[in-house]
Amino acid sequence: METNEQQLSFEEAMNQLERIVSQLENGDVPLETAIDLFQEGMRLSQLCGSKLELVERRIELLIETEQGVQRKPFAPTNED
Repeated sequence: METNEQQLSFEEAMNQLERIVSQLENGDVPLETAIDLFQEGMRLSQLCGSKLELVERRIELLIETEQGVQRKPFAPTNED
């Protein structure tokens, strides 16, 4: 039974990804299965990244000003 990946919550996708990583780290899977797990893990990783980007875009900073509360789009700082 295959679940539509877009309907997975971030937490569900991360749990599946952790399960896959654990299986691959064990090394007890045949090569073909390991390749399939790796591909599934990459899809889940991209899904999690996409979900994080969507959340980041929706975040608003609330800044208290003299006029009250003002909404400002989230702008991450670059700490390179």
